[in-house]
Amino acid sequence: MKIVAVTACPTGIAHTYMAAARLEKIAKSQGHEIKVETQGAIGIENKLTENDIRQAEIAIFAVDVQVEERERFNGIKVIQVPLKEAINDPESIFSKLSN
Repeated sequence: MKIVAVTACPTGIAHTYMAAARLEKIAKSQGHEIKVETQGAIGIENKLTENDIRQAEIAIFAVDVQVEERERFNGIKVIQVPLKEAINDPESIFSKLSN
């Protein structure tokens, strides 16, 4: 499955990147393709392209703040979870993908 994700926390420092790493690791271990955009203290990094989003089957928002430029994801199924879930239990997020 092709997945795009956004991670963001209020300060946009450590937890944003920890969540991104956890999502990438679990996705790859389950055979998914994933691209993760981080939104934090220094703005948007690894910004997802229009093509990335259009090709994705689902978007995961692991965030504790509003996603910047959320309108880019109109028309795609989104699963939104607290950032803490992406860090502590990313497997539970991927179990929701088939629902």
